[in-house]
Amino acid sequence: MTFNDLTSPIRLVETRRSAKPRDMVEPGPDPVQLDRILGAAMRVPDHGKLAPWRFVIIQPDGREALARLLVTAYRAEKPDAGRLELESMEQFAVQAPVLVVVLSAPAADSKIPLWEQQLSAGAACMNMLNAAHALGFTGCWLTGWPAYSEAVRDAFGGPGCRVAGFLFFGSPGQPLKERPRPEFDAIVSHWPA
Repeated sequence: MTFNDLTSPIRLVETRRSAKPRDMVEPGPDPVQLDRILGAAMRVPDHGKLAPWRFVIIQPDGREALARLLVTAYRAEKPDAGRLELESMEQFAVQAPVLVVVLSAPAADSKIPLWEQQLSAGAACMNMLNAAHALGFTGCWLTGWPAYSEAVRDAFGGPGCRVAGFLFFGSPGQPLKERPRPEFDAIVSHWPA
């Protein structure tokens, strides 16, 4: 394969753009397409072949249960929460056609450094976004309060895990706008200078 043969695949990576989950509409990935997205996530660097990540697909009939979980956990942690805060938890759970919870599930007894295992989980999230884009969908990787809630974490994976993110997939409900990107020279250097 020559460099020119990479023009099309690199263009996919160069054009990937997150969409707001609340703006995503049907269709989302069907089960076969979602399996391909998850399969791509499993191809990330994984020192020690530990598979230090887990994927939980939130079924359509589980969205309301997720909303209840988020609201209950949020109220327990923030008893003075207002209506708008609680509504945002409900909205978080029901937006976009497809939702996958990605867990960082490191092997605690492994000699592979924890940091490398956590990076692998983040790489799995990114591969999912790229795969969804390659299949013609849009995606978004969110954390927010739910990713740091112990009650939410425990509902999906338990104390040895952390929520790496909530990945939403669908079709854009409106044109995606490009956001400003960093200046190349501000973040790239050469060593030795």
